[in-house]
Amino acid sequence: MAGETAARVRQLIEQSGLTQAEFAAKAGLDAPKMSKSLSGVRRFTSLDLARIADLCGVSVDWLLGMSEPTPATSARAATDRPTSADAAVKEAERLAQLRADLAFLGYRQEIPRFETGGLSRPSVRQGRDLATQATALAAAKGYELWRCQDLAGAVEAAFGVDVRVHRLAPGFDGLSWSDANTALMVVATSEVPARQRFTIAHELGHLLAGDDQGLHLDVDIHAADHRREPSERRANAFAAELLLPAEMLHDRVRRTSRSVDELARLACELWVSPSTLAWQLFNLQLIDKSQCDSLRALTAWDAAWKAGAVEALGEWIQLASRPRLPGPLVRTTFQAYAEGKATLRPFANLIGSDTDTLRQAITGMAEGSPLQP
Repeated sequence: MAGETAARVRQLIEQSGLTQAEFAAKAGLDAPKMSKSLSGVRRFTSLDLARIADLCGVSVDWLLGMSEPTPATSARAATDRPTSADAAVKEAERLAQLRADLAFLGYRQEIPRFETGGLSRPSVRQGRDLATQATALAAAKGYELWRCQDLAGAVEAAFGVDVRVHRLAPGFDGLSWSDANTALMVVATSEVPARQRFTIAHELGHLLAGDDQGLHLDVDIHAADHRREPSERRANAFAAELLLPAEMLHDRVRRTSRSVDELARLACELWVSPSTLAWQLFNLQLIDKSQCDSLRALTAWDAAWKAGAVEALGEWIQLASRPRLPGPLVRTTFQAYAEGKATLRPFANLIGSDTDTLRQAITGMAEGSPLQP
């Protein structure tokens, strides 16, 4: 691998039109150390590679002789992949490459893995049991996920998964990506926040179950043909139980008259659509088919009006309509810079800023308050 890295650095030097010493200076490296690294006497350090990658616009993985992350190749090769997924896949590739570079620098992402029971149990039962395990882990870290309006942030904090909310083409819900260095999801911004919330929970189910161990596209998680796949049934059951735990629902519904108005208010309190709540209550035999149909007939706005929660719904829609970067990835990328393991460029690229502006902002913050004497 060291020989391959040296060969690729030589290739970059040749393409730059600079001498070896000029290239080293421009990359901020010591010329004699660069010479020793190219001759194999000395290994390139992680910071050396980060600076060269920064200068030349390549990834650290490429310098190490690797290609792009594995799922990216299979995603592009899939002839049946809808074009609506292209932006999501491209963004996932970008974030996965950054995770791979951070892993090389010693910043590894760790997420829990749970047993699903495999073929020994029906997929719906697997999903519910998986959600029970995930709920217990989240609770141990101080998160009751069904209470959290900001589910993306809670999922990141409880499980370490990167959650990217991105503007995507209409008709695409999201994807999950899992490889040796990465566990992330890319979910569409939405003016139907309950659908986005269910998608986040659904993709988390794929990640925690280890489905596909690569790229998993969910174009429309509500489509009939999509729901027939065992892994999709499991992810849907996981999402339903994670967002609407059976034990919690039994307790909450027991204390209501089970009228449509009261159940509509419950849907608003639990940050789900009336339809999702209706099916979960019906599957748990807490309401009959007639009550299920009446609740399903309500829109989110109907429920919010009945519950006096129109303002809260408006705020929720604003939250779901905004893109968001993965919090763990942002923090780790900046940590690598702050600890001298990487340059500022990866962090700047991640948050969509240029390095000069960002460096000035960081310097300004370091100088303290303008009111300080």
